[in-house]
Amino acid sequence: QVQLVESGGGWVQPGGSLRLSCAASGVTFSRYTMSWYRQVPGKDRELVATISRFGANTNYADSMKGRCTISRDNVKNTVYLQMNSLKPEDTAVYYCHARGLGDLGNYWGQGTQVTVSS
Repeated sequence: QVQLVESGGGWVQPGGSLRLSCAASGVTFSRYTMSWYRQVPGKDRELVATISRFGANTNYADSMKGRCTISRDNVKNTVYLQMNSLKPEDTAVYYCHARGLGDLGNYWGQGTQVTVSS
């Protein structure tokens, strides 16, 4: 049974930092490209960042470039999103996503709330 469990969300003041984690189980982690998405009520889910299976390649949404870093630990089966200089518009539910090779399938975590406000 595949599970993605996010943690690390919470409330932070503008300009602050948060580190999100997503722990995967039930998968061979290195066979999955990992991404973080975010969603606010009434809007589509938005891709924030993606990291390739062994971490060699990363991509970021323009809105987060220079302010966040995605990384992964294939021993701990965990992907991270370090977010800095947070803004109120970064407030959203952040979701972890796994996209597997071939027919391995795609999976979502349950989401973790990030709130940026003073």
